[in-house]
Amino acid sequence: MLLIRLFYLLSMHFVTIELIMAQEIPLYSGSIPNSIKAANEEYADSSRGILIVHKVSVPTLTIFLPSKEKSTGAAVVICPGGGYGILAAGHEGFDVAKKLNELGVAAFVLKYRIPDNKVMIEKELGPFQDAQKALEIVRKNARKWNVDPKRVGIMGFSAGGHLAATVGTNPSLVAGRRIKKTARPDFMILIYPVISFTDSVGHIGSRNQLLGKNPPHPKVILFSNELQVTDKTPPAFLVHAKDDDGVSYKNSMLYHKALQQHGISTDIYLFEKGGHGFGMNNPLSAVQWMDKLMDWLKKNDWLKM
Repeated sequence: MLLIRLFYLLSMHFVTIELIMAQEIPLYSGSIPNSIKAANEEYADSSRGILIVHKVSVPTLTIFLPSKEKSTGAAVVICPGGGYGILAAGHEGFDVAKKLNELGVAAFVLKYRIPDNKVMIEKELGPFQDAQKALEIVRKNARKWNVDPKRVGIMGFSAGGHLAATVGTNPSLVAGRRIKKTARPDFMILIYPVISFTDSVGHIGSRNQLLGKNPPHPKVILFSNELQVTDKTPPAFLVHAKDDDGVSYKNSMLYHKALQQHGISTDIYLFEKGGHGFGMNNPLSAVQWMDKLMDWLKKNDWLKM
C-alpha cells in the first residue's frame, strides 16, 4: 500500500486546490467482478471549484484515520453523489472524511464504479458490489485501523445516498444472491438522498443512468428503497432541504416513514432552505447537520466517546 495524493494531481488546466495526503488502496486485489476489459478513461476535474471524478472503472478506497487519542472506534464508508454519472469526491467525500476524523470517526471514501455498459456486464450492480466490498474491507482490517466491526456505517450524498440506502435496505438486489453479513452496514447516514426510482418522486436522471431509459416496472420497484424496507433494515439518519429542486425531500420523508413503520430507529433533519448538493455545510442555515448527526450517533451508541 502506498501513500498517495487523493485521487490524482490535477492536470495543468485544472484549478489548483489543496491536496491532502491519504492512503488510497485498490478495492479488489485481483480481477474486478462484473467488469469488462477496457481502457481506463478516468479523469478528475475541478473547473467548477469542486473536485469531480469522471468515468470511474477501477474502484478504490481512500482511508482517513483519526488519531488514536481521538478515535471512538466508529467508522463510516462515504459514497459521494453525482447522479451515477460522476463522483463529487471533494465536498461530498474528502472534506466530510476530514471532519469525521476530527470527531474521532474513521472515514473511508469510496470511489465506486460509474455505471457503464462498456466496462460492466451488469452496470446496475457495479456500484453496489463496490460499496459492499468496502464494508467488508473495513471490517477485515478493523483491528489494524482501530475500528469496532460492530459500528461500521455507510454514508451517501444524493445518488450516493441511493447507493448507501440500497446496500443497507436491499443488499441482495437479485433473488438468489447471498450477501455476507460483513457487507451490511450497522447504520446509514443519508444526505439529500435519492431513495425512490418511481415516476412520482424519484430522481429520473439517476434512474436512467443506473437502469437505462424506460426500465421495466419490477426493476424500478426493486431499486426504490422506500418499498424495500424490512425489520432488518439498519437505522438511518437523514438530511434534506425542503427547497431541494434536484432531489425532492419527499424521498427522505418516504424512507423515514417506511423505517418508522418497521420499528427501525430513524431521525430526519429538514432544512427550510439549502437546495441540493450543499455537502457538509448549508450556507443558508446557522444549524449544521453534522452536529445533529453526532447527537444521533451518540444516542444510538454508535459513537462512544
